[in-house]
Amino acid sequence: MYCYLCNSDKFSERKGQVRDNPDLKIYECLSCGLVMLSSIEHITKKYYENSESSKAWMNCLQKGDSLQSIEDWLAESYELDKHRSEKYHNLIENKMVLDFGCGNGGFLLQAKTFASGAEGIDLEKRVQEYWKEQIKIYSSIGSGCGKYDLITAFHVIEHIPDPIKILKELSEYLTMDGKIIIEVPNSEDALLTLYDCDAFQKYTYWSEHLFLYNKKTLNILAEKSGLKTLSIDYDQRYPLSNHLYWLSHGQPGGHKEWESLNSPGLNDEYAKALAKIGKSDTVIGIFEKDN
Repeated sequence: MYCYLCNSDKFSERKGQVRDNPDLKIYECLSCGLVMLSSIEHITKKYYENSESSKAWMNCLQKGDSLQSIEDWLAESYELDKHRSEKYHNLIENKMVLDFGCGNGGFLLQAKTFASGAEGIDLEKRVQEYWKEQIKIYSSIGSGCGKYDLITAFHVIEHIPDPIKILKELSEYLTMDGKIIIEVPNSEDALLTLYDCDAFQKYTYWSEHLFLYNKKTLNILAEKSGLKTLSIDYDQRYPLSNHLYWLSHGQPGGHKEWESLNSPGLNDEYAKALAKIGKSDTVIGIFEKDN
């Protein structure tokens, strides 16, 4: 076994387990710090086409044995989609946008209100069918795509067996001054590496997250993909109440169960403190093609 980024064969095994496939191990490269699963052979194109990813995602896209409707999925992701569209408003306004791995299409629905155009790529057939009259969603890179001022990839790159290949392909569809935004889970998440939360370590790893990145390894990935790094920053999606609940109850959902603790000022300060030490739950990079 060799590291995908630096080709090292020296690893340490991380604490925790892959919750939906305990036979898989979690390794961290001792050279560059990339976190990866012991195998990626279980992920195929057909897996995503048949909505298997949605069935697994955080267990909240299921009700009994039935897959959550896209309407319910959109309602659940509304605030996050709105947050992203507002956060990148200046990069989206009057620009042509492509959301790679667009999921339920919620971000595109928000972005299209002020972009010159908003399109997506997603393998999941039911999403393509749902939006066919309103938003162009392609099944693969190059299957009708044009040129884009902004390409986004929100929590999708960690699912891809060969992200360097994919990012190189995506960059070919950028305009001359076009940019790519990549958002991924942080391998240095506070619950994993600061608080050493056993319950979280046995919950957050799952078989679709083939690689986990931090600031350093995301930068290496970009360089190897022919991209120039403009910025890499941290973002904290879950508030202090969520972390306190994990540490006291060993379960997710604390931001809802203890909603009374969700003070904007407190959450902002907590997010800043985690970002300062690199322990936020999310890493976000903005890149352009390195011509």
